[in-house]
Amino acid sequence: MFDPNGVERCDEHCTHAAIIRRVEPDMPEEEKLYDLAELFKIFGDTTRIRILYVLFEAEMCVCDIAEVLSMTQSAISHQLRLLKQAKLVKNRREGKTVYYSLADDHVRTIIDQGMEHIEE
Repeated sequence: MFDPNGVERCDEHCTHAAIIRRVEPDMPEEEKLYDLAELFKIFGDTTRIRILYVLFEAEMCVCDIAEVLSMTQSAISHQLRLLKQAKLVKNRREGKTVYYSLADDHVRTIIDQGMEHIEE
């Protein structure tokens, strides 16, 4: 049987109490699930993914990232702000220049696993 969206479903409504009791205790709190969904929204923009790929290779300033991606510094700065708020990138100042880099190795792992998934 299919629902109106074409998704296959059970022919009759039934629940499996043992499975439900086993699964429910391991469900994260709604707030954590919300935060996780928000994190994945950040990965939903091609420009932000491109910036992360650039930062895989080297720590860079906004000017250099803009040059590599053929974009304006303003556009890059806007996306870096979102990436920084999501704790995916960090920055450091050296004189008048601010350099950006990946916040930690988890960022690369997330991207690598996503790429591996789409290449299957």
